[in-house]
Amino acid sequence: MKNRKTARIASAAVACATLLALSGCADKDATATPDSAGGSGTTVVPDPDVNGDGKVIIGVLSPGDINDNGYYESFVTAADEFAKEKGWTVIKRGNVPETEALSAARALCQQKVDMVALGASELKDAIPASEEAVCAKTAWYVPSSGNVQQTPRIMLSTDDAAQSILTAGYAAGLMMEARGATKAAFVAGMEVDFNINASTAFKAGVRSVLPDATVTTTYSGDQDDAAKAREAVQAQMDQGAEVVYPYLGGSTDAATTLANSKNLITLTPGTDRCDSTEPKFDISVLYSPGDYLTEALRMFADGKLELGVEKVWTIGKDPLPAIKLCKKDPEIQKKLDEFVEKIAKGEIDPDAEVERLGK
Repeated sequence: MKNRKTARIASAAVACATLLALSGCADKDATATPDSAGGSGTTVVPDPDVNGDGKVIIGVLSPGDINDNGYYESFVTAADEFAKEKGWTVIKRGNVPETEALSAARALCQQKVDMVALGASELKDAIPASEEAVCAKTAWYVPSSGNVQQTPRIMLSTDDAAQSILTAGYAAGLMMEARGATKAAFVAGMEVDFNINASTAFKAGVRSVLPDATVTTTYSGDQDDAAKAREAVQAQMDQGAEVVYPYLGGSTDAATTLANSKNLITLTPGTDRCDSTEPKFDISVLYSPGDYLTEALRMFADGKLELGVEKVWTIGKDPLPAIKLCKKDPEIQKKLDEFVEKIAKGEIDPDAEVERLGK
């Protein structure tokens, strides 16, 4: 999850030349307003029909499989659903290699899109196109991971992974406590930073409730390979795991179905699947890129989308990220709400908790 955690980057100043390039100051003037950090200003896009052609088109680029029934698909699904509601059009492309990000963005702009929305920061090499003539009349939505530089032409969208995954672990710990369980498992694909950091945060969350709990991690080697995911889950079950967090992509359902066979506690990797029965989840951990994009599209539709600024989504303050219990339990919900409130108020420092309990 480190790929969605960012250092706080100050907003960039926006000159009149940028306003002219964005929307043609003469006929659709964007307004400069003070940013939330008290900086020199941001560009507010007052009309989603940025290029003034009488229609709104959202262009979506994703580095992953947009039919994975999970993280990457949620992004395009969100765009489709919101666009349908507004009568907008969506042009989308998945599995975009990083090396083709820039050319793919230019191709979208040539199709007169009003917004370019990147599905993940892996496609950050597309961002220079925002400064080119071909993309002059577009707004940009970019998920940040701390390695994306703020520019005047993009909205950066980010959360603190430590918040959501720590809280997910805390919720799992509460359910473990109620069951008398002591062993939890985190199953991911590749052994890379975002998975390693998420596993550490999850462990810290569980141990916030159960200091002596055993929390182990298995890397299957692939986020989408169902056979490898089932093998990893089975190995954890053989070691007595009573909770499995399948922090996966396309293999999430296969892993969860196997966990369901022994009635293990399960969590979602980003989306709300509390209504799912095959497989069944106990906790929905909500931080999917599609959810954040939906909120940004609402701002876009309302003429409130700000460019040149980073939007940091905070648990307990914003609608997202959030943790949802799939089965009502007033006692657990009360404790979970209190934990979230303490994070929102700054009484709990997620990073400090991860450092203290996650190692």
